[in-house]
Amino acid sequence: MIVFDLRCTHGHGFEGWFASSEEFVRQQEAKLVRCPICDDARVERRPSARVHVKKGAATMDQPVAKDAAQEAIAGFPAELIARLRDIVRNTEDVGEKFPDEARKIHYEEVPARAIRGKASREEAQALSDEGIEFSPLPPFLTRDSH
Repeated sequence: MIVFDLRCTHGHGFEGWFASSEEFVRQQEAKLVRCPICDDARVERRPSARVHVKKGAATMDQPVAKDAAQEAIAGFPAELIARLRDIVRNTEDVGEKFPDEARKIHYEEVPARAIRGKASREEAQALSDEGIEFSPLPPFLTRDSH
């Protein structure tokens, strides 16, 4: 495996692990390499000298399994991404009603449940100011393309 330092056009830096330089180029051209922060597919390689070769690992002559290569995002193990996506799928998507639903749950007006949805920066700030806990989800967890 080879580790590349990557950066999206928004300046977010992260690592990606690939079987080879050619595999990185293939995944980048297929828009499979995405920023874990903003989901930007315009990612460039930064200089890096780190290389990790695991005993019995795939070599350039032995391609990494296609499913694992497609599922791996920004160096996260495919199993972790799959598990996180399962967790997200088990939440109710309330869309634009997220701020209202989060308030109803927080103030115990409705039974507690796991929800996800959308909120503007202003709405998110208002929820935070009210002491309502929530976390933004990176786009790669909510994207349906995998």
